[in-house]
Amino acid sequence: MKRLCLLLLSLTLFLGACERVPGEQSLSFFAMDTYMDLRIIGGDAALLASLKEKTEALEALFSVTRENSEISVLNRDGHVIPSEDTEAILKKALALCERSGGALDITIYPALLAWGFTGGSFQVLSPAESQELAAKTDYKKLVFTEKGLELPGDMAVDLGAVAKGYTADVLARMLQEAGIQQALLDLGGNILALGTKTDGSPWQIGLRDPAGEGIIGRLSARDEAVVTSGSYERSFQDAAGRRYGHILDPATGRPAESGLLSVTVVGREGLLCDGLSTALFVLGEEGAIALWRASSDFEMILISEDGKMLISEGLQDRFQPGENCPYEKQIIKRNEN
Repeated sequence: MKRLCLLLLSLTLFLGACERVPGEQSLSFFAMDTYMDLRIIGGDAALLASLKEKTEALEALFSVTRENSEISVLNRDGHVIPSEDTEAILKKALALCERSGGALDITIYPALLAWGFTGGSFQVLSPAESQELAAKTDYKKLVFTEKGLELPGDMAVDLGAVAKGYTADVLARMLQEAGIQQALLDLGGNILALGTKTDGSPWQIGLRDPAGEGIIGRLSARDEAVVTSGSYERSFQDAAGRRYGHILDPATGRPAESGLLSVTVVGREGLLCDGLSTALFVLGEEGAIALWRASSDFEMILISEDGKMLISEGLQDRFQPGENCPYEKQIIKRNEN
């Protein structure tokens, strides 16, 4: 248990002291290249096992590194007849790509691979090499036809920006169908809070400092997802000491330089929050605020490189910065005036 708590501290979001409550069932395991912790109030070991089994089944469909996954078949052959889950996640993801103006693009995989963020063989690409890969990134060329799903041969899909969020949504539905009304699902820092704690109070989610240690505040959450993205999660340094983050800008094929350290998105759907956390990071402060103001289905917290903590007004009464939070708190209003 102590070892698990130490692991969870390294995640984007974490839950404090790993405390357990009466009537709680829990299960921790490794899947989708991360540690997952499922906590449910009620239910039994068999229910938890079914959640783990479903998670592993989805990973087998969506993994970009497993040779026989549906996504790998699509990338290799240029076409696949998708299962129900693969079709569902792709349609939702493509809608988010469109909504974000391409700031999220699930066909970014060739660039991720070339930079080494898949596989771990990191290298810095030249602007010309990056732009060549950016030219092969275009979610609009991934299309559904009567024969299934079609993709040009020089392109490839990666669902890393949405897979854990989609999985959280699926597991939440399974729990609700089983009569479970209270649960906290931590899929590698992608949090989905179902209902409340046993005392009726909201779940408390700690937000990690993207530029330091510890947490910068706590968010009260119920019946919603909380997902954070930041370039600090996976990065490498070149010989000169310059750091490159894993969130790539589809327009340039290079690590995004948006002026943000992290983006936290809060909303009803895990996939929505998962995908938008990446898109808003790429868009930067102005673009993220503009998209939020044009929307009504999510709230957000932006941490900027110049020391600001921008909190959308829907969270101002639910997010409490810590006493030693190093960022200047600002509330973003719906009405610019």
